[in-house]
Amino acid sequence: MGCGNLFFTLVITFSAALITYNIIISANASLKQDFPDPSRKSASSFSLDPVIKMPTALSSSSQRSKKRLFHTAVTASDSIYNTWQCRVMYYWFKKQKNKPNSEMGGFTRILHSGHPDRFMDEIPTFVAQPLPDGMDQGYIVLNRPWAFVQWLQQAKIEEDYILMSEPDHILVKPIPNLSRDGLGAAFPFFYIEPKKYETVLRKFFPEENGPITNIDPIGNSPVIVGKIAPTWMNVSLAMKKDPEADKAFGWVLEMYAYAVASALHGVGKLTYGKIGEWRFDKRSYDNIWPPRNLTLPPPGVPESVVTLVKMVNEATGNIPNWGS
Repeated sequence: MGCGNLFFTLVITFSAALITYNIIISANASLKQDFPDPSRKSASSFSLDPVIKMPTALSSSSQRSKKRLFHTAVTASDSIYNTWQCRVMYYWFKKQKNKPNSEMGGFTRILHSGHPDRFMDEIPTFVAQPLPDGMDQGYIVLNRPWAFVQWLQQAKIEEDYILMSEPDHILVKPIPNLSRDGLGAAFPFFYIEPKKYETVLRKFFPEENGPITNIDPIGNSPVIVGKIAPTWMNVSLAMKKDPEADKAFGWVLEMYAYAVASALHGVGKLTYGKIGEWRFDKRSYDNIWPPRNLTLPPPGVPESVVTLVKMVNEATGNIPNWGS
């Protein structure tokens, strides 16, 4: 694959998920942060938060800049695994932000460990509290929607749009704002199959909400989750409490929860792209920092592989105190 195609493919992958922050939060209405009532027996009895729109005064064109800037948010734990990825990602975010055609605004790492770490000065960070003990049932990913709700509630976000990214995203080009007409866009995942699990999903997306095809085959990143964050949180927790849903969805449970929340609110628009030919095996560095100067791939390996390894090497070579 040539570099041009690689850049086009990856920029679509990493930027295809923008939705207006215009409809995220009202100055006079707070996001609903309560948890599903433990006394409720039915998994389908999770609370659905109301759609919260932005004040009219802030949505007028006179209040906007010429560029439709978006804020990049990344949820992360304080593990070595998440931390080294965040450091590499933020290195490339800074390099791409001010290049031509960029509409990239601020950046926040939403750290859901509940306490600051030693990288607060290196990466702009909001510290969120984790779920109460036992509520995640060993599935730490459930902290992501809850952390995002806290951030939206407490942080001052200047941009009108938000992109939810992940620590393992490396930006190879400046990202434009691809959302249009108040609709979000999301990257499709081949392993999210609403039709296959229709029986299970109907517990959370009743027939009166429409056909099961209204649930797009998407996850929570790369995508925008602003106004539906509380619903995403509640559906995630409800699914985890439901044995059938927990068994069916496994490690992608909160991705299905986001897809359901998106459908319940009537947001989202698929942007189909190509499936990448290679993925970086980040799990090789689960408990250790990847070394500087990773060996480059041998001749004949797709250019995408070479580009990724070179970008990781540049970042690790320039980030101070790498590996400590």
